[in-house]
Amino acid sequence: MWWFQQGLSFLPVALVVWSAASFVFSYITAIVLHHVDPLVPYISDTGTIPPERCLFGIMLNVSTFLGMATMYVRYKQVSALSPEKPKILRLNKLGLTLGWMSCFGLCIIANFQKCILYYIHVLGACLTFGVGSIYMLVQTVLSYLMQPELHSKDIFWARLAVLLWSCSSILSMFVSSVLLYSGLYGQNLVQKLHWDPQERGYTPHIISTISEWSLAFSFLSFFLTYIRDFQKISLQAVVSLQGQTLHESPRSFRAEEQALLIAGSI
Repeated sequence: MWWFQQGLSFLPVALVVWSAASFVFSYITAIVLHHVDPLVPYISDTGTIPPERCLFGIMLNVSTFLGMATMYVRYKQVSALSPEKPKILRLNKLGLTLGWMSCFGLCIIANFQKCILYYIHVLGACLTFGVGSIYMLVQTVLSYLMQPELHSKDIFWARLAVLLWSCSSILSMFVSSVLLYSGLYGQNLVQKLHWDPQERGYTPHIISTISEWSLAFSFLSFFLTYIRDFQKISLQAVVSLQGQTLHESPRSFRAEEQALLIAGSI
């Protein structure tokens, strides 16, 4: 059995590989069609003009689903490992809520392009990266609380390092973006897809774009830390048959007539 076939480790692997591919494929398409500059454009700029916009949207929608599934499995795993620890259970529920909010933000980014509905796109980015960073913080705290009985110290330190990487990228991107769009370097820079290195504002632009790519890959790196944990978990779906046919009301059957239909691994 290959390592990615153990347990549910294929979920974080699929999330990371698919999301990275969505960035790379849309970037390559945009470069080939000369829609953006080759040197570190904004990720959103590579999904602004058709056909890369269509590819970007479809692939990120799939990433949203994979992210929600991965976060749910993590939630169930922590709940099963610490069923009698109220503090951990509360943090775990908070983490799932924050994680799904972040996934909803990713869906907004995928379907509301920067050049069409800028403020909604920014809202999606804030949900994805802002709320997503808080999700990473909660999971890092959970890793700390669950060590050394359930989590190794190495996993905690790895997640803490990725969290600090993410926070530094957010700070760098925020400062450079505020400076860039402050009006000092011109107006309507949001719609600008091509930059000349000699232009005013090029330096904060490059810092901002590099920070965005760094932030995106810090998120993907965080989910890589789930692989070893997910190798040790599987989920089962149990379907209870409430009657012998599908057209009769369940209330017309006695409780003893209910039968177990399916119990298998997902």
